[in-house]
Amino acid sequence: MKILIIEDDQAIFEIIQERFSQWSLEVIRPADFQKVMESFYKEKPQLVIIDIQLPAFDGFHWCREIRHISKVPIIFLSSRDHPMDQVMAMQMGADDFIQKPFNMDVLLAKVQAITRRTYDYKEEHLHSALWNAATIDYSRSTITLQGRTAELTKNELFILRVLLERLDQIVSRDELMRKLWDDERFVNDNTLSVNVNRLRLKLEEIGLADVILTKKGLGYMAITKEV
Repeated sequence: MKILIIEDDQAIFEIIQERFSQWSLEVIRPADFQKVMESFYKEKPQLVIIDIQLPAFDGFHWCREIRHISKVPIIFLSSRDHPMDQVMAMQMGADDFIQKPFNMDVLLAKVQAITRRTYDYKEEHLHSALWNAATIDYSRSTITLQGRTAELTKNELFILRVLLERLDQIVSRDELMRKLWDDERFVNDNTLSVNVNRLRLKLEEIGLADVILTKKGLGYMAITKEV
């Protein structure tokens, strides 16, 4: 996910960049604030954050320019607090307006919510799947092998689903936590470990031992294995 931040305050940009990088969000800014559209064309961001007060042209100008060619989500981030500024931003096609000073967690949550609504709705959600001769019923949150069934929690099912989307490939812990966060399941590093261990135990109970591997320093991998 690439985010273009049209913000001339270097300190604010660096704070956002540092925090967003923890969630594998790539943050960039224009090299020249008189040539913002050149950066937009070149970088092709999935979301844009714009301040109102900028060198040369204001944020409203760049919002209009972007909206002429793209439906990419746009969030205004500004210290201006007049209601008309928010009205103008929305009328020009902005998706949200956040006032400075802002809470970083709120900004991150809004970015994740907007990108989820914009891009994830196209994904098809399967009701069931086969894996190592076991049947996964996503609607019932169960996995069954040879008549033995394990009931999974929402987090366990979500983790299994993410791993199976990348079957026989390593999925990093950071990616798993980010996906859980994006799905509004707030977890930390320890919570992820607990959920993965519980998932493994339930799989072992129905005869699926050693099908989720830990790759030290890298993450986890669901494997195809003869049962």
